[in-house]
Amino acid sequence: MADQNTQETQEMERSDEEEEEEEEDSESDDSEEEEPKLKYERVGNDLSDILRKDAASCMAVHEKFLALGTHWGMVHVLDHQGNRISSKEYAVHQTTVNQISLDQNGDNMASCSDDGKVAVHGLYSTDDNILMTYDCPIKAVALEPNFSRHNSGKMYVTGGDKLILHEKGWLSRYKTNELHKGEGPIRVIKWRGPFIAWANDMGVKMYDTSSKKRITYIARDNTHLRPELYRCNMCWKDDTTLLIGWGDSIKICKVKERDPHDVRDLPNRYVEITAMFKLDFYVCGIAPLGDQLVVLAHVLEENEDGTQTSARPQLRILEPHMDTHDEISSDALSIRGFQEYRCNDYHLEYIEEDRQFFIVAPKDIVLAKLRDQDDHISWLMEHDMFEEALLAAEASEQSLKRHNVMEIGMTYINFLREEGQYDKAAEMCVKILGKNKELWEQEVFKFLKDKQLKAISPFIPRGDVRLKPAFYELVLNEFLLTDHEGFHQLIKDWSPDLYNIQVIINAVQTKLEMDPQNKVLLRSLAELHTYDKRYDKALAIYLKLGHEDVFPLIHKHNLFSSIQDKIVMLMDFDTERAVRLLIDNLERIPIEKVVHQLEPRPKLLYLYLDTLFQKDPHIGQDFHALQVKLYAEFDRARLLPFLRSSNYYPLQKALEECQQRNFIPEMVFLLGRMGNTKQALHLITEELQDVDKAIEFAKEHDDEELWEDLISSSMDKPAFITGLLQNIGTHVDPIILIKRIPEGLEIPGLRDSLVKILQDFNLQISLREGCKKILVSDCYTLMSRLNRQQKRGLRVEESDRCESCSGPVIVDDSRSASNISVFYCHHLFHQDCLPYNTETCTLCNAQRRRPGSAGIFRK
Repeated sequence: MADQNTQETQEMERSDEEEEEEEEDSESDDSEEEEPKLKYERVGNDLSDILRKDAASCMAVHEKFLALGTHWGMVHVLDHQGNRISSKEYAVHQTTVNQISLDQNGDNMASCSDDGKVAVHGLYSTDDNILMTYDCPIKAVALEPNFSRHNSGKMYVTGGDKLILHEKGWLSRYKTNELHKGEGPIRVIKWRGPFIAWANDMGVKMYDTSSKKRITYIARDNTHLRPELYRCNMCWKDDTTLLIGWGDSIKICKVKERDPHDVRDLPNRYVEITAMFKLDFYVCGIAPLGDQLVVLAHVLEENEDGTQTSARPQLRILEPHMDTHDEISSDALSIRGFQEYRCNDYHLEYIEEDRQFFIVAPKDIVLAKLRDQDDHISWLMEHDMFEEALLAAEASEQSLKRHNVMEIGMTYINFLREEGQYDKAAEMCVKILGKNKELWEQEVFKFLKDKQLKAISPFIPRGDVRLKPAFYELVLNEFLLTDHEGFHQLIKDWSPDLYNIQVIINAVQTKLEMDPQNKVLLRSLAELHTYDKRYDKALAIYLKLGHEDVFPLIHKHNLFSSIQDKIVMLMDFDTERAVRLLIDNLERIPIEKVVHQLEPRPKLLYLYLDTLFQKDPHIGQDFHALQVKLYAEFDRARLLPFLRSSNYYPLQKALEECQQRNFIPEMVFLLGRMGNTKQALHLITEELQDVDKAIEFAKEHDDEELWEDLISSSMDKPAFITGLLQNIGTHVDPIILIKRIPEGLEIPGLRDSLVKILQDFNLQISLREGCKKILVSDCYTLMSRLNRQQKRGLRVEESDRCESCSGPVIVDDSRSASNISVFYCHHLFHQDCLPYNTETCTLCNAQRRRPGSAGIFRK
């Protein structure tokens, strides 16, 4: 039976879809489909058998069961799936059952029929069972909500041509109270709390059982509609709100308390219509859904010949306002035989707590439920909205019954792959597969079959979760065949522990046999050799390529022994870094080996030795002679500073090198250093003809003969004489130079030079006098300070002892007191303990220290 129910539900859903497709127009094609608010299923099982032989006329629902009335006068009690409940089938009526009413607890059930019978059945007890027969058709019946309570009045109300309230009284006899009559048959009654609402052909009225007064009358609007064809549909939203759907209008009525200060003789409660609006359909049933309304709509369609036929009934959700409404959703229902049904053939019953709505037709009953999160996710997935489905599943994973995040995610990944969105699918694998190794391997294999391993490569797990090495090798091989740059990047990014290094090396070498100059593959092979700890092979490749990783590789893996025969290659690759490497690792790469390899490349040798000299002028002393030649050839500007700084080169060889190149300043320095100052001075005066340099050279050596030679060589050079007059005043007596100047020789600037000589002389005199004054002042100041210090008294403590007898120097008895001698060396003596007329400290004198003068204090 359950399978039959499921099959019927699926058929209904398919019929709904077909109907919607037929009704779609061009405008709806362009609009985005909205998710339905409700889901539907046909109630089957035993109910299908009942409706196959009979037809439903009314139904009442409770959270425990369903009570179905038929046109043959039967009342069936069923569960919510449509299965009969044993011994709960009542055949008390001979004609159509018009209305069924249940009490609040679902313990009692009342039914009425056109045969004038009203039956009250206890579902669990027969104590309160009633069977009443009236002389007119009974269209409506309602039990008091608290009918099953022991202290209740067991009240119920019936509606035929009169509205009669029945109440159990003394000795369990029922007394009747006629509440209304004279306005035609009572067609519907709804009882909630103290309020009884009923409808006849004139309108809706309400009775308050607590005050025993009628409190309102709401007239019918649609007077042109026949009431036997378009009945009033009512339901209580809560204890004070009544919903009325009648014909093509809806009213929402609110029971309110009247102002207690109102002195008019009126009921203490009244009803206010809070909302009222027209519809474009006829109401077959109405029910609350929070602040919204669920309305069963009967719609008529116009035929080509001008006649009208019934369309599929619709279940609509409306948002009510004061005088209008908004339609939230509308679903056309696939009801069997809908073409033959009128408005009054349909009923809408609901279970408020479960938010379930039962659409009742003569041959069909459909259950509508609010869609839960599983339904929402199913709808999203059916419309390819997988990302939204994932978010919804993650937000309510604990409450899902039919779906889970993994299943949705896997479906999404498969969908993306089918749509060719491999990059997006690979990205989603990280989120969905997580740390599931088996699922990862399955997905990688699927990408392999689709030839899309490159898409998933950035996302393959490489941390705590690792796949079998074969999967990583598959990805690397894919890149090796199609994308060398990508292959190299993977080699750099991936840990070598993920795959078999030798397998990949063999694959790369095979590829290089066809393209041996492929730099990208060579770099990749070098990386792989590094991972495999074959650093010499990696270094050879890097040097061949001139790759920047050469030096980091050498430092990181201490490959200094491997580069001792590759120094020239290193220097050609990056001279600056190579020199720095060699200089910083002298203990690993001896200077001799470097020099030997660089001898054929003197420029590189110069750079190496120069940097070595800058670091330590003494460490490469054995090659300073070679450096003289290299400086002379490649950087003369640094030759002279080198000659001045170094003491480890042969002077004669250096001089010969400079003579060959006619480097006069360098020759001057070397000759001066060798002691041949006269020849050096001759080069300055004759070759350089630089009087300032000659004077500086003479001052540096400060030799009278050298000055004499300079003066002698300057007598025929007026410019030299001018320079000498201006600069030798502090080293040589200017009179000597002046006397030797030939008469009649024109000397430029002679007057200024003589004035400068006199100024220099006056300056020397002033300096001497100033120094003398400073010296005299300092002597006087120091002598005064010494005098003051010697005049100061010296402190003698009671604890001081004589340095000779060790007795106390200060005593209380004046008879034994003695004079005290205190020397400036702070030694103390009794005067009696010192030799007569002693002026020096005997201790200091004995130790051969300079004695201090004595001061004698008497006590």
